Amino acid sequence: MGKIVAIGGGDVGRHGTEYETGAIDREIIRLTGKKEPNFLFIGIAKKDPHGYFETMRGIYGGMYGCDTDILTADEHEDAGIAAAKIARADIIYVGGGNTLRLMNKWRSCGTDALLRRAFDDGKVLCGESAGGICWCEYGNSDSRTYRSGAKSIRVRGLGLVPVLFCPHIATQERRAADLRRMMKRTYKIPAVAVDHAALEIVDGMYRIIPTDGRAVALRCRWRGG
Repeated sequence: MGKIVAIGGGDVGRHGTEYETGAIDREIIRLTGKKEPNFLFIGIAKKDPHGYFETMRGIYGGMYGCDTDILTADEHEDAGIAAAKIARADIIYVGGGNTLRLMNKWRSCGTDALLRRAFDDGKVLCGESAGGICWCEYGNSDSRTYRSGAKSIRVRGLGLVPVLFCPHIATQERRAADLRRMMKRTYKIPAVAVDHAALEIVDGMYRIIPTDGRAVALRCRWRGG
């Protein structure tokens, strides 16, 4: 059975921010059962993921001794390369960004099927924001909020976790109102809203991993309006 760590907020040290996700990253590595696991980064939710990858390589490779690699947008188009890199990985970490772009790319290239197989193989599937949403049934995504006045949208993920996942619930003011709006038509499953924390699921059991004292984790249901 697969292992999922869906991160809902906390900085990784990009753009001059502090590194806040150490407790989560160490748990991701622990879940592999290996001292030096193979780490694969998928950053295509961003238009230019290479700087993001360098940050993650500094963490997982430099700090924790993992063997790091990246699956680029072009490599998604080559089923053989994508399958080989995913098969080799112990950790598959998906970066944040545009969730809708990410899911459309996976479905058009067949990467979604490769990742479901990786889940069945017991690999650790993880990531922040879009990289947390993608494993779930649905997610509260800001994929279109760059448009003036646009609201967050509900994006369908791989469906490995039957929840509506909402990252950044405490630090982005619009998320809570948009989550309530989405839950009106996603009432059959609960929502999980987190910030400065991660939702970990192993063999069907879940727990919350906080980054620090700012951690927020809410399980929400829509009942009776």
